Amino acid sequence: MEIVRGFHNLKTNAKGCVATIGNFDGVHLGHKMLLDRLFLKSSEFNAPSVLVTFEPQPREFFAGEKVPARLSRFREKVTILSKTELDRLICLPFNEKTQSVPANWFTEDFLSGALNTKYLLVGDDFRFGRGREGDFELLEKAGSEKGFEVERAQTLEFEGERISSSRVRESLANGDFELAKALMGRPYSIMGRVVYGRQLGRQLGVPTANVRLQRYRSALEGVYSVSVDGLDVGRKNGIANIGIRPTVGGKEPLLEVHLFDFSGDIYGHLISVTFHQKIRDEQQFASIELLKAQIEKDIVQSQDWFVSNA
Repeated sequence: MEIVRGFHNLKTNAKGCVATIGNFDGVHLGHKMLLDRLFLKSSEFNAPSVLVTFEPQPREFFAGEKVPARLSRFREKVTILSKTELDRLICLPFNEKTQSVPANWFTEDFLSGALNTKYLLVGDDFRFGRGREGDFELLEKAGSEKGFEVERAQTLEFEGERISSSRVRESLANGDFELAKALMGRPYSIMGRVVYGRQLGRQLGVPTANVRLQRYRSALEGVYSVSVDGLDVGRKNGIANIGIRPTVGGKEPLLEVHLFDFSGDIYGHLISVTFHQKIRDEQQFASIELLKAQIEKDIVQSQDWFVSNA
């Protein structure tokens, strides 16, 4: 899969392409159904498949402090999409200039000009251009004038409700990891590189691998039973905290993972943390001793869960 970042790196493809546009946050089963349709059209048109996405996501740009939780950062999205048949991922910056681009520039200069689009697949609620002035009807009109086919994506449901990134976020917030797995087609996980922290976990007798979340807001907050991949010793079970660590004066949201029956230097490792069970919300304790006592209880509860679900 080729990755193109920024308008300046776009090169007109004389062969053309089939394309879709969206956030694809979490790359859930609804997204996968859309991609399967795109790959079918790729074969039909004998043209490469292209996904156009934005960083930050448009809603993150406009929402300010009310930004919605992010399921997957860009690197995680790339990792998931690289395992599909997608030929090219185009990531464009979303900023003041992007949000002021008129809809006709998007259809004429970008879709028809730069991408030489032969087929476009979008959701029925897709809006684009300055002030969200562009809609599906405008795309259809532009397609008939410029010679590209436009199709409205179908909706995929699970248990009578539409599969969406919002529904995945809701299931995670409720600690319903089985529902999240059913919606995504895989267990929910967070990927990141282990970085140096303040060594507070080691001082408490529970050393942790620290991973920066690198997203505006995480879909999870609290203490969880997790398993970790990406280590030289294979998969290990453990317990994780996502939050600011108020008892020790933390400010930046962080993912901290304590691995059971493990010792070793894993700084710099790129790990994937899969979430299985929510144990409790993050809370502030009156003393370090009370925090340590609670962590010990959390570890026992997590270990019991893994025994029961072996």
